[in-house]
Amino acid sequence: MPVTNRYERLKMQRRMQRRIRLVVEERRMAFAARDTEPPVDPEATMEIPLRAVGRVTVQPG
Repeated sequence: MPVTNRYERLKMQRRMQRRIRLVVEERRMAFAARDTEPPVDPEATMEIPLRAVGRVTVQPG
């Protein structure tokens, strides 16, 4: 472990705390946004229309 003085250690702790707070805030916002939408099952099988498989449409222009 590198030798750091008390000021450096406090600075690092504050930086980590700020990062943790940002992550927690982002997560809280994501959960709040998720609750307003209807729940989507990530494991559910989705139907893919056959015409959408392997086709790329080129717009003339």
